[in-house]
Amino acid sequence: MILSLQTFTTEHKASLIHNLNTPNVTRFLSSRIPSPYTEDDATWWIEQGSKNGIIRAIEVDGEFVGCIGAEPGKFEYAYSAEVGYWLAEPFWGKGYASKALALLVNEVKNNSEIVRLHASVFAGNQASCRMLEKCGFITEGYLKRAVFKQGAFYDTHLYAKVIR
Repeated sequence: MILSLQTFTTEHKASLIHNLNTPNVTRFLSSRIPSPYTEDDATWWIEQGSKNGIIRAIEVDGEFVGCIGAEPGKFEYAYSAEVGYWLAEPFWGKGYASKALALLVNEVKNNSEIVRLHASVFAGNQASCRMLEKCGFITEGYLKRAVFKQGAFYDTHLYAKVIR
């Protein structure tokens, strides 16, 4: 098994559309991701959205299985970046997210001036919490009713890792 991080291309479009219209995949993702997710949304992501930070397609043996990225903050937060990720459902529980995150942390360290990475995780997403902890992220806080999505409030865990 060879896991790699790649730049998004039009080859990823059909899988993006399929996976980002899969409720189990999008359940804990930001509502910035349109629903339903259309071909135009995928085109925009490939051509523009995925260029905002260090954002990569996760591939396993050449097959697109998800997305991971670090989006830098602005102004006084310019040396911090928010980490986000998702995997297609058939690839859950195989260690791919933690391997992808390790590669991303390496890329961020080698190709940017980012000092700190952080991730906000829905309280119900225990698999994501475990993965971040496995990768050396620490819990910095618990934010009650921090996210409003699809008509409901959700608590979130805040994780971070100082990388230099």
